[in-house]
Amino acid sequence: MSLLDLATTSIDIIGAGQAQNGAFIAGPTFSQYGYAWLRDGAFIAEALDLVGQHDAAARFHEWVGGVITASAAGIERSIESGRAGRLPDPADYLHCRYSVDGSLGPDDWPTFQLDGPGIWLWSIGRHVEATGSHAYSSQVAQATLLAGRYLAALWQLPSNDAWEEFPDRVHTNTLAANLAGLRALLAMHPEARDEPTIVGAEAAIEARLRDQGDGEGAWTKWDGNPAVDASLLWIAAPFEIVPPTEPRFDATLARIERDLVSIDGGVHRYAADTYYGGGAWLLLTASLGRVYVRRNREGDRDRARACLRWIEAQAATDGGLPEQVATNALHPEFIDGWRNSWGESACPLLWSHATYLALRAELDPAGVGRA
Repeated sequence: MSLLDLATTSIDIIGAGQAQNGAFIAGPTFSQYGYAWLRDGAFIAEALDLVGQHDAAARFHEWVGGVITASAAGIERSIESGRAGRLPDPADYLHCRYSVDGSLGPDDWPTFQLDGPGIWLWSIGRHVEATGSHAYSSQVAQATLLAGRYLAALWQLPSNDAWEEFPDRVHTNTLAANLAGLRALLAMHPEARDEPTIVGAEAAIEARLRDQGDGEGAWTKWDGNPAVDASLLWIAAPFEIVPPTEPRFDATLARIERDLVSIDGGVHRYAADTYYGGGAWLLLTASLGRVYVRRNREGDRDRARACLRWIEAQAATDGGLPEQVATNALHPEFIDGWRNSWGESACPLLWSHATYLALRAELDPAGVGRA
C-alpha cells in the first residue's frame, strides 16, 4: 500500500470509528477496546487537526466537554478529596475510558488515570492553534476550566500510568501530560491565572520534573525507578515540555534508543512489559519519528522516515494498523496467553492510525499525501 493510500485509509478508518456524538472507539473490532478513551481520543484529535480534519476533532472535544460537565458534581467532590490528600471516590473522578454514550465502562479494569484530562486539555489547545479560533461551545469552555481545577488539585496523587498500570505511583509521563494540559489551559484562558491553585500546580509540576532523573540525567518511569518508558518521548514531541535537544531529554532519548528500540526499528513500551509479549508499538515508533523531525540533527529526517516505513510495513492488507507487533517481542513466552484470552492484538487501532498521520504531517507539512 502506498503512503498516499495508507494516509487516506487512516483518515477513513478513524472516521468510521468515530461515533455520531464525536467519541472515538479505540479498537472497533477488538472486544476489549470498544470504549472511548480520553487519552486515545485526544491524540487522535490532534492528528486530525494536523491533516485538516478540524470538524471531526471539534466533535470529539464537544463529546469530552459533555462527559466532563455531566460529571461536574463528582469532579467538585474529587477536587475536595485531592486538596485533602485523599484519592477520590470512583463514583466521582474522571475515568480514563467511557462507553460511547458517556456512561462509565467496566469497573473491573483500572479507571483512575490523571493523564487523560491533561492530554485532552493539551489537545484542545492544539485545536485552537490549528483553527485559529476559540469558537467552541460554552460547555467545552466550562469543561476545560473544570478539568484544569481537577488536575491542579489531584496531580500529586498516584494514579495509573499511560498504559493503565502501576496505580500506586506518580508517573513522570503523567506529570508531563498534566503540565502540558495546564499550560494549554492558561494559554486558552488567561483569566485562569487568577486561580492560584492552577498557577501553583503548573509551577510545582515544572519544579518536580526539573528535579527528577537517574544517574545518567534521564527521566525514568517514576522517580526512583531506573527504567525508562517510551511514553517519555511525548515530553518533547508532541507535548513540547522541553525541546528535543534539552540535556535531560537528550539523555532520556539515548536510554530509550538503547533499551527500547528493536533491531528492526520498532519501539517497545518498557523493558519489563509482558502485554502480548511486550511487542513493538506503532504509536511509539511514530512518536520517536516526531522527536527526530523536531530535533533535526544530521540524519534525523532519515531516521524519522525509517520510523514511517516501519509503521507502513505493519499494515494489514486492508490498510489496518495494529496496536503492536510481536516479531521481536521482549517476552514472547507471554504472547499465547494473551492471544488465547483476547485474540490477536487490536487491529485497527485508531491511535496507531492517528500517530502515523501525525508523523506524516510533520515530515511533510504541505500535504499528508507526499513523503
